[in-house]
Amino acid sequence: MELILWRHADAEPGEPDESRPLSPKGQKQAAKMADWLDRHLPNGCKILASPTVRTVQTAQALERKFKVNSALGPDSTSANILAAAQWPDAREPVLVIGHQPALGRLAALLITGIEQDWILRKGSICWIADKAIGEQPINYIKAVIAPDMLGK
Repeated sequence: MELILWRHADAEPGEPDESRPLSPKGQKQAAKMADWLDRHLPNGCKILASPTVRTVQTAQALERKFKVNSALGPDSTSANILAAAQWPDAREPVLVIGHQPALGRLAALLITGIEQDWILRKGSICWIADKAIGEQPINYIKAVIAPDMLGK
């Protein structure tokens, strides 16, 4: 299985938190990353987004069908995300658009086996895959990309 973690792009400040839209910078970040993802995601990839405005807008930049999942909100946990993505048993890759600190903690857990406070920058992705070596499943990082790495 492959799990792609995409942190929402830069958002405007304000309250309530759930209603904050993407900033102009965030719109550019989302568009850059969406362009890259569109070229690299498999056609059958399942896409899940947090219900906040900024994550939905980030997902919309990809111009693919996605589902909003309330378990992926700002207070989400690694366990919530894994359950929503059906890791490691889903047949298709899953793209999760969510928030810090949950996405960073999940990336750390899947790679090191220990939940730690890793930082996934706004608009960035961390692509994690698993494979079996003999009978031992191994998780590995397939890609880590920030929008500013993708040029103009």
